Amino acid sequence: MTFSPLDLGLLALAALGAGVINTVVGSGSLIVFPTLLALGMPPVPANMANTVGLAIGNVGGVVGYRRELRGQWRSLVPLIVLTLIGAVLGALALLALPAEVFRLVAPVLIVIGCALVAVQPLMNRRSRGPRSGGLWPRWLRLPLIFGTGVYGGYFGAAQGVLIVGILELTTGEDLQRVNAMKNVLQTVAGGVATVIFLFAAPLNPAAVITIAIGSLAGSGLGAMIGRRLPAWLLRTLIIVIGVLAVFLLIG
Repeated sequence: MTFSPLDLGLLALAALGAGVINTVVGSGSLIVFPTLLALGMPPVPANMANTVGLAIGNVGGVVGYRRELRGQWRSLVPLIVLTLIGAVLGALALLALPAEVFRLVAPVLIVIGCALVAVQPLMNRRSRGPRSGGLWPRWLRLPLIFGTGVYGGYFGAAQGVLIVGILELTTGEDLQRVNAMKNVLQTVAGGVATVIFLFAAPLNPAAVITIAIGSLAGSGLGAMIGRRLPAWLLRTLIIVIGVLAVFLLIG
């Protein structure tokens, strides 16, 4: 598929916004994926281009939040390993299953992702009770994070929201430190899927490069302004665009 200069400009703007959102909240895929659909790209190639391009941009979020990662690597390592294994399974499932399966499953995943974006503030408040360590047992984060790895390798929209909710409910850590951990884990999932897609499936280089550059710039911007942006505005934008993506998929 060939993109016009106008198409690439629109995609770059969407990727810039997705980079900011991925760093601050998660769910940047809900910006880029529907943009690719609107430009005429089929769902599965659009998902792969979205995953690969945003994985590169997510690195900027990890670097931008490196201060909050200090002292966390020991607890992060097992989560990284579980995310890696899960992402391999998810990416292989995307390649192995018929495209029609993704067309049927993707709208459901998007609706779930939008719902999680909407209820995340409630999860945040519940996880900050008088008790330390979160509301859920700490061991639960291991199988749950593995599940987010599978999800991230297969689709990835709102993976960051899932990770933040799980970590806040099982660790009781400060939100900014949780957000830093989320940036690492979603980067791992996207990076693993990227390697698999590069070797196993044709990618649209123009789309991937445009998304990568835009999201990398956006992630740097998100790291700078993430503590100042009104979260309700970002959540509203994600939900609106997610609903649009569902209509594009089922239309």
